[in-house]
Amino acid sequence: MITIIVLSTFVSIAFIVMAVYWLLFRPVSATAQRLHELDDARGGAVAASIEPNSMESLAARMAEPINRLVPPSAADVKKLQKKLMQAGFRSPSAPAIYRATQIGLMLILPGMVFLGYTFSAEPMSEAILPMIGAFATGFLKPRFILNRLVAKRKLRITWGLADALDLMVITMEAGLGLNAAMLKVCEELKTVHPDISKEFELANLEIRVGRERSEALRNLAERSGVEDLNSLVGMLIQADRFGTSIARAVRVYSDSLRTKRRQRAEQAAQKAAFKLLLPLGALLFPTMFIIILGPALLNISDMLGGGLTF
Repeated sequence: MITIIVLSTFVSIAFIVMAVYWLLFRPVSATAQRLHELDDARGGAVAASIEPNSMESLAARMAEPINRLVPPSAADVKKLQKKLMQAGFRSPSAPAIYRATQIGLMLILPGMVFLGYTFSAEPMSEAILPMIGAFATGFLKPRFILNRLVAKRKLRITWGLADALDLMVITMEAGLGLNAAMLKVCEELKTVHPDISKEFELANLEIRVGRERSEALRNLAERSGVEDLNSLVGMLIQADRFGTSIARAVRVYSDSLRTKRRQRAEQAAQKAAFKLLLPLGALLFPTMFIIILGPALLNISDMLGGGLTF
């Protein structure tokens, strides 16, 4: 029995190593090699994504067989792609890579538990619950991490939106149009608020290639998923449609957003006192009780003739 387990483990590891070697160092096709040579000759005319050794292409190659075995539905792919865009991952292969990572963890973690119980010579009946827990962890962990990334990015955009609007008001009142003001915000806030800068840059590029301004702004709100930015987009579309002053509308909205941000900061400060109750009650108060009441209890124990032991 031990010989069979050792042989099966060796064969599995050998196949895994061969698969990784094939993915990393497999020969490049003639077409890809020719495109790569043209890219070098023309100074970057071909996109860098066709390079055979890039991490994105490697992840896409690893995700391709899994997605063929377990093809997702169109609605799930669209929903997942929207959430990945809100987290900052805009690559077309991002949903496939996410699903491959999720399915891989769902297979690898129970396999590690199985191998651990096999090499420790413990009964397999005790490994059922840990394997189920590992399977659930592999399924839920990527989703939890993605939700955390989306929430953090939304928070960064929310806190930096007021600064972007202030700069937009200044540039528009100086005589620039909405598109030029958005481009100026991209340039000035690239290091301070890179998320907002990137979103405004993408919206400006969509307008440059011929897409309508209202559609580009709606795409901006959908990519970010921030409620304040969605309200701003609605206000800009209405001001542009009815011909009112966009600079004045942005100034009013910027003032209200400043007030809202201050109220959110005050709310977070008030919640901090309540959040401190749990660590104080769990860590600080028992220590204080031991320090204060410990000597008294020892004296009582001595007075009672050692009836109590500590």
